[in-house]
Amino acid sequence: MSFQPTEPFAPARFLASPHAQTIYASLVRPTHAPPLKRERWELPDGDFVNLDSFDGPPGAPHLVALHGLEGSSRSGYMNVTLTGAQQLGWGATALNFRSCGGETNRLARSYHSGDIEDALSVMRHLRQRHTGPLYAVGFSLGANVLLRLLEDTGDDAPVDAAAAVSAPYDLSICSKAIDGPGPFQKLYRDRFLRTLKQKAREKLRLFPGAFDGEALERALTLRAFDDAVTAPLHGFRDAAHYYEVSSSGPQLHAIRRPTLLLSAEDDPIIPASTIPKDVSGNPHLHRVVTAQGGHVGFVAGGALTPRFWGEAQVLAFLSARK
Repeated sequence: MSFQPTEPFAPARFLASPHAQTIYASLVRPTHAPPLKRERWELPDGDFVNLDSFDGPPGAPHLVALHGLEGSSRSGYMNVTLTGAQQLGWGATALNFRSCGGETNRLARSYHSGDIEDALSVMRHLRQRHTGPLYAVGFSLGANVLLRLLEDTGDDAPVDAAAAVSAPYDLSICSKAIDGPGPFQKLYRDRFLRTLKQKAREKLRLFPGAFDGEALERALTLRAFDDAVTAPLHGFRDAAHYYEVSSSGPQLHAIRRPTLLLSAEDDPIIPASTIPKDVSGNPHLHRVVTAQGGHVGFVAGGALTPRFWGEAQVLAFLSARK
């Protein structure tokens, strides 16, 4: 039976617009999480990622959380999700993608929307460490990473169930959306590019010639950044090749674990045309699409007393898998 939300989504008063949902959510989500233990996880290629975690009782579910572009374990949606997992009596691990854990990584490469190997290494490690169910949730870029991981691993997926929130199913179309005209698109774009370019400059200082520094400085759009930096660092011909190989939308049929696909039709970064219209061919997929909610927003309740509906539905969906 397809998952039904515990309640319909109704945006908080005065937060009906997609940009209000997106921006307000990023500003008012809690800045604190349960006490977290940091662990450096060594990767097969000689690099590392930082994990922030807490354990639940023996046999309790354990939740792996993957953040979005230029996020971290401290992002607001991660805090809400980790707190919710703790309240359920679960354990949880937040994966900080390479360059997002507060330390410079050893290798020139970084992270990207289709990079599943680091997350897969961490999940297999957690699968061995914990005896209870292993669940996963991804937000935005992390949602695409999670879906690509589930698609590539199929019946051998290391998690028992998963949830993808505001996933960019078609990276090319989504890059056009965020690179489009308008003050809000510029706000989102500039916010991402500011830290992406700072990190890329440090990479170039440590690894001269890893990519074209002049092309980096000329990049004023995400696509231009991906052409200049992401593609050459990770073995793609160009941004178009990166988007084609890494987009999760075309391969959803390969997923073999119960997976929630949560999106909003008014998402200013993920055009509604890219959200899968019919997933009935794969009984493992549970599609929930709201009319409103913005990008990783889904703020209900009141503006002064917000309730984070999206995170609540993720935990409700995963709880029902036990």
